[in-house]
This record gives sequence, structure tokens and C-alpha cells, in this order.
Amino acid sequence: MSAQRLHSKFDGGNDLILEVDNQGNLPAEFNADNHKVNTSQRKRSRKRSRGKSQDQQQNPIEVDKKKLEPSEIIQTETKEISKQNGHLKLQNDNNNNNNNKITYNNISKNLRDSRGNSNKLKKPKNFKPKTVDFFSDDEDSNLKDTKGNYIDLKSKAENLLKIRKSLPVYKAKDEIVSRLLKNRVTILIGETGSGKSTQIPQFLLPSNNKCIAVTQPRRVAAINLATRVAEEAGSYLGDKVGYSVRFDNKSTHNTKLKYLTDGMLLREIIIQTNLPQYSTIIIDEAHERTVLTDLLMGFLKELLERRSDLNLIIMSATLDAEKFSKFYNNAEILFVEGKNFKVDRYYLNSSADDIVDTCLKSIIQINNGEQEGDILVFLPGQEEIDKSVGLLERIAPDLPKEAPLIVPLPLYASLSPADQAKVFLPLKARRRKVILATNIAETSVTVPGVRYVIDSGLRKVKVWRHQLGLSTLLTAPISKAAAMQRSGRAGREREGKVFRLYTEDDYLKLPNQTEPEISRSNVISPVLMLKKLGIDDILNWSWLEHPGEDSLISSLTQLYQLKALNDSGTITKLGDDMAILPLEPQLSAILIKAHEFGCLEHVIDIVSCLSVDNLILNPQSDIRDEVNEKRRNLCILGSKHGDLIMLKELFDYYLQFNQISDSKSERAQWCKELALSNRGFKNVFKVRNQIRQYMVTLTKDKHLFEKIEQSDDNDDDDDKINYSKPMDIPSILKSFLSGFISNTAIGMPDRSYRTTTTGQLISVHPSSLIFGEKKDAIMYTDYVYTTKGYARNVSVIELSWLQEMGSHILAPGKVNAVAE
Repeated sequence: MSAQRLHSKFDGGNDLILEVDNQGNLPAEFNADNHKVNTSQRKRSRKRSRGKSQDQQQNPIEVDKKKLEPSEIIQTETKEISKQNGHLKLQNDNNNNNNNKITYNNISKNLRDSRGNSNKLKKPKNFKPKTVDFFSDDEDSNLKDTKGNYIDLKSKAENLLKIRKSLPVYKAKDEIVSRLLKNRVTILIGETGSGKSTQIPQFLLPSNNKCIAVTQPRRVAAINLATRVAEEAGSYLGDKVGYSVRFDNKSTHNTKLKYLTDGMLLREIIIQTNLPQYSTIIIDEAHERTVLTDLLMGFLKELLERRSDLNLIIMSATLDAEKFSKFYNNAEILFVEGKNFKVDRYYLNSSADDIVDTCLKSIIQINNGEQEGDILVFLPGQEEIDKSVGLLERIAPDLPKEAPLIVPLPLYASLSPADQAKVFLPLKARRRKVILATNIAETSVTVPGVRYVIDSGLRKVKVWRHQLGLSTLLTAPISKAAAMQRSGRAGREREGKVFRLYTEDDYLKLPNQTEPEISRSNVISPVLMLKKLGIDDILNWSWLEHPGEDSLISSLTQLYQLKALNDSGTITKLGDDMAILPLEPQLSAILIKAHEFGCLEHVIDIVSCLSVDNLILNPQSDIRDEVNEKRRNLCILGSKHGDLIMLKELFDYYLQFNQISDSKSERAQWCKELALSNRGFKNVFKVRNQIRQYMVTLTKDKHLFEKIEQSDDNDDDDDKINYSKPMDIPSILKSFLSGFISNTAIGMPDRSYRTTTTGQLISVHPSSLIFGEKKDAIMYTDYVYTTKGYARNVSVIELSWLQEMGSHILAPGKVNAVAE
């Protein structure tokens, strides 16, 4: 049965049924040129609604219950979560203005060209170059509300205490604290909504004379939890309560409770192996079983043997507790009940062909036919989320005036903290939030007001294929445990509904638990960390889940190719330095080589761009050729040398654009025309500043970048804005080749390429500036597989560089043999 008929029984007199084609495009009547939004009419309808009686305002939508029994959606027996003898049990319950349009040509002619020559910009009178600072660290910023008014922290904490006392964990506070203090290691299973992540650490503060560390798999969770707990503690963020995540830190020596990602705690282990600054360590969301969480478990097991004064708490939202308990010598398991209301579950009769199409129809039907309450939508990844947000923004003003106004909000890990915070802010009356999220919203983030959940049943997973030496990003089904977590989000505050966009048979076929990430991931970073800490017998180390001998050997091989290990498998000086940087080993090697080659400033800019997800967007098919042509015309050097140099050119243009324009709208329009993420570029600057700080620490040269800027400042012409010295492109590309030497391929006559290490045939991705061109040799940073294998972020390299940079892994004559 087609997805088009999914909600046919929901159809009402004013309901709007969307039909989206296979590319996710709206029908012609919703195109901006053919169907202008009549905002004045919308506003008049709002005014009419405000004139209704109070009773009508409280219940603006009268729901016909019979219409909520669609023949093509099966409502199974309502299932309610209960607790018996400390275990979960399922019970059946039957009851735009274009006059000032800024085009890329208008902008580019005011900027320095791609060869580094200034276009003689005339400075305005009293001109002073602006400092580009997208992320102000205003100390008072967390003491103000959204309107900029100062907050009485003590009063706010007192008000929040009433909410805290209603949480399940608070009601059992004394018993929980007693058990936790008695045990060296405790496994605590707390259902979603129990309050374990915010309350348990605060309970332990009075009895700890050192800092308490609480790890999270995701940075967004660490930041949001620290922000909330600081409010509850009556403290400003960064003092008593703080956080530490990659590229961002709000903690001081006064911090007594620190939320941090598992990766940052591992970095602290490298610096101080015994973690003397902590008296209690809490591993939260352990059920997610990320590579770094599993690695951290092994380190802490050994640390407990060396530190008798350290307490460890493993917290999880699911019942996969026995494995954790056995790993820590049969540690005690505690169960804490959650606070969940009944959730009705609906399934499809047949699988959906287009998940975005089906998702949009579900959102609109809920908005038109259900009572008040926000909608949380789980989609596989950022691409599907951004696409859905864009479509909803276009159609929201045209929905029936009787229905609430939809406000779509994205939520995924690479969003800035300010954009993530929008999902928690209340809306005006008769507006409904639609939060479109990845699995980050399963357990890491709780969004208030959610009453309806739409579950695609899918997630994005990266799978490492050690036989081929490459990773592929796949869309895969979730587990039953993940499905339960998603549906539970609809019942946090009141009874809710979950619409599962898959059949009940499909649900029954799902695995019970999500497989450990370490079983399908590249473990090069963990292996380098083990080597850094002097652990050589990695095959027999204390793995919570052994990654497998083949995977470990593949990681050792990669580290040898990067020259992080010598012939005997011992870590080198280069490997020692690489382990200090909080980056993938390949990127760490690149930065160190760039410092040696004298092109560190430029390489940091490119690495910062690579570290931000979805900076270069994939334009829709109907404008893809036009956008690619604009990029080629703007990025002259990138068109010749490839995508890494293109990133540097785009970064320089964005940087210069901020120097000559204060207009946020102009900057956003420029990004839009080139299919670039304005939000992403803001993140690039933050990453760039952090990487610079790390390199200053690594080189032990606090004047490192001052020297670079002084050496570049050799032009006294007031008509020019000097940004950096001209690019040494061969040195830049050789620096990247030192990290991606195994990601190289030789050109074939048919414009395909054969990899130098495995001999596999690959093609250049259509998004690349050198797509369709024949080159002697290429280097790439990523590999994706759809209908065939594609290299992404592709750069042109010289054949001679392969022997120069890769003689330790490419035998003499192998390059020629591959070419033949």
C-alpha cells in the first residue's frame, strides 16, 4: 500500500494532504513563485481566533475520536510500562525582498581574488578591522534570561527545587545515596524521566571532597545538563557546575561538578593517568555503548585497582545491566523507576517508500487533527532533517487557519548551542513546535511539551570495513530498546501517542539491543591512546567488548602508515604528539606536518572546515549544476587543485566578507546562493580558535600565531586588507597526504580511479569540483557507498608525491603497477 494513502482516513474538510515526489519536492502549487503566502490573511485569522470565547480558546480544536481510528494504521494493544521486582514489564491495557539581492558575483568582486591579490578595497573613514567573534564568552550571558534581564539565581534555584522534589530519584534520595556511598562500583538503571542525570550527581556533592565527573556520549547532552544543574544549584555556569567538551570548556579550578564527554575524560587520562582531581566518576548513558564509552570502562576498571578512594557509578536507561555488573566483579545493580504516562502506539500496514514524505504527512495530520502538544520526529540524519525543516517552513503558513501554526526546529549534534536551545523555549499561543531530531533526542536530551512522537525507525551508522580500509555511512534500523526510548518521549508529561512509520512485523524483527559501536567502528584512536599510555598488549587488554583481532591489526597498520608507530609497533615521537590532540589521528598528523612545512595557518583553516558537519551543502538536483558552476567560478584554485583548496578559498571569502559587511542577511544570502551553511561557518571559527590553542600547547610556543601574523604583515598599502600570506599549495596538499596516504588512487583511462593500497575501483563524487575530470592521481578524505563507491573531498596530487611521502608503505614500482 502506498505511503500516499497512509493517512487517508484522517482527511478532514480543511486538511491538507501533501504529495512529495521521490526527490522530496513539493507539487507546483507550493512553489514560492506560484503560490505566494498571504501573510495578512493568516494574521487576520489569528485575530479572529483571539476574539473567541475563553472556552473556545482553551479548546480550539474539537477532535472527533472516530477519525483517529485510521483503517490503514493499526493501533496495537496499548502497552504501559510498569515495574515489578526491579524489572520492567509490559502490560496490556485495552482501556523575500529581491531589490537588495546579494549575488556571489557582487560579493566576490569586492574581495581579494583566488590568487591572493587584493581588489583595492577602499576603507571607510575611521575604519577599524573587526574581530570575528561568533561565540562571545560574556561572563554575564548565563545570568540573563532570553530578554537580557538579569536572573536571581537563588530564587530560580528555589523554584526549581519544587520540580526536583517531584522526580522519582528525589523521593528515594536517602536510600540511593546510602547505597552509592557503600559501594566502590554501582550499576544504576534509571528509566527515562527518573531524574538520574541531573539529581544523582547533586546528591553526592556534600560527601565528595573533590570534583565529580559525569560523562556523556554527546556534547549537546553535556552542555544542556550542566546548564540545567547550574540553575538548580543556584550557580552560574562554569563556577560550581561546569562542562568540558571538544572545542568548548566552561569549568575552572572551583568546579565541583563537571559534565564532560567521554572523549574529554579520556584526554584527561592521558595527561594525568590516575585522575587525582576526581573522587567520583559517573558514566551516564552507558547503554549507548559508544567506542569511547567502552574504552573508558576499561581504563576505569584498571584505575579502581590503583585508587582505593575512587567511586564509580555506571548509569543506563535500559536493562542491559548484567554485562556491566560482571565486568566490574558483580557490582550491585540498583533500579530507579521513571515517570512515564501511557503511550498509545500506532504502526503502518505496509512499509513506507519515502520516509520524508510519510513523515511530513504524519506531521500535518497530527497538527490538523490532534489536541495541543508538541511533536518530536526521529529521522536518520541531518540531511533528512534539514530537508524536512525546509519543506515545513514553506508550507506552514498555508495550513488550515483552524490548526496551530507549525514551528519546525532541527536538533542534531553539530548544531550550535544557541540553535539547540531553541527547542526548549516556549512559543506563543496557538503554535506547535515540531522538533526534528536524530537519535540524540532518545535519551541525551529531554524536550518539554512533547506529546506526539513520529518514529522513522531508522538511524545513521558508520561502518568500518577493515578489509578495504574505509568507512561507509549507512542508514540502518534501530533496536527495540531504542524504539522504546523514542516512544517513551511522548509520555513524559501526560498521556501521548507514537506513530511508528514501520509495520509491527518489522518491529518484532528488530534486535533487542543496539550493537556496541566498537564492533563496527575503526578503533585507530583507542589503539593510539593505549599505545600512548604504554599498553602494548592491546589484544588482551580489558575490553568491555573486544573489537576483534582483525580490527585491531587494521588499526595498528594505519598507525604505522601514519608513522605513529615504528617497525616494532612502539609509539614514535610523532605518535606521542598525535595522541595529545583531540582530533582523529589522521588530522593530528596533518597539523604536525603542516607546522614542519610552514603552512600551519592555512591547514588549520581547512581542518576546521572538515571538522564541521555539512558545511558544504548538497544542493537540490534542479539547481546543482548552477551552484557547482558558481563555486568553480569563485574558487579558481580549487577548480584546479581540488576540494581542500576550495574549502580554504571559501573560508577566506567568508572571513573577508565579515570584514567589509555587518549585514547578517547579506552573509546568509551569499551562503544560500553557494549552498553553504552559514551556521556551519560560525562553528568553523570556534573550532579554528580551539585548534590554534592546542597547537600552541603542543609546540610550547605561546607566540606561535603572533609570529605567523607578524611575518605576513609586510604590506603597508592602506588600500589593502592583509589576511594571510599566499598559499603554498604543494606544501598544504603534502601535509594532508601525510594523514591520508592510504586514501590515494591512480587515474584510469575511463576517468575512474584505482586505490593504491587495496586496488579497488572508485569514482569521484559528483559534489567534487574535479568531478568528471581525468587526473593522474588523487587523494580523498572520505569514502561513501551508494550504488557504487565514491571518493569525497578530493584533491589532485602528483604521482611523485606518493613515493616521496609513502615510501614506507608503497613498494617501489607499486604506483606504476596500479596505473597499469
